[in-house]
Amino acid sequence: METKGSENGVAAMAACYQGFDPAAYLQYNYTPPRADFERKDSIVPWKLACLHRAFTEDDVSGELLVDIGSGPTLYQVLSGCEVFNKVLLTDFLEVNRQELRRWLQDEGDCGLDWTPYLQHVCKLEGRRPSAWTEKAAKLRQVITDILPIDVHRPQPLAPDALPSVGADCLVSCFCLESVSPDLATFTKALSHIRKLLRPGGHLLLIGALGESYYFGGPEVKIPVVPLNEAQVCASLNESGYTLIRLEVYTLPQDMRVGVDDVSGVFFVKARKE
Repeated sequence: METKGSENGVAAMAACYQGFDPAAYLQYNYTPPRADFERKDSIVPWKLACLHRAFTEDDVSGELLVDIGSGPTLYQVLSGCEVFNKVLLTDFLEVNRQELRRWLQDEGDCGLDWTPYLQHVCKLEGRRPSAWTEKAAKLRQVITDILPIDVHRPQPLAPDALPSVGADCLVSCFCLESVSPDLATFTKALSHIRKLLRPGGHLLLIGALGESYYFGGPEVKIPVVPLNEAQVCASLNESGYTLIRLEVYTLPQDMRVGVDDVSGVFFVKARKE
């Protein structure tokens, strides 16, 4: 009965996402105050700093980086595109894959201007902000595809999507907890994506703490598994990862802008043994 309940929960979650609006989601979460590059306590610069640090550590390396549940966003691979020769983006929703393709093909009419993000990461890398055009060109060069994914399937990607050995690194931001109806399903999704990773490969995971819902568009209220740090660590361990580092960000009051009830954000660096 428990399996049936989980299946029903996953189906209900999928139904919630039918009204997801990429442009609205980007405006809610990726504009000031949450994306204020002049403030050290703004959430987006914190995430970018965590990712920059992880991607520039020597143990995170290889040929292929896979972004699990990209959504309509690119910030999570802006540092990784300098380390990996191939970057694969994935999402469950076609509207999000369309948004990513618009940027990749430089069609204009994107839901967000990623220029400030590109400039900020260039600064983190010790480059002049004007190098953002080079970084954008590099990112477009290394993105090999944008594929459908379902983290609730034992094989989340099509069988021929990855080399047989798996990816060298996975990055995933605000995906698993926001598509899972409960903690057990979140943990199972971690196990599923682990199969995409080569032995010794790394998982870089960013997610919400204490969040029970967020808005994916006007009046599109999506439930989230409320996680705490101990649950994140236990789920990683149960799924076969070795935790290397856990960092936590607490949202200042003025970052709580009414589009969710998140209290904090975690960053995890872990390894598949």
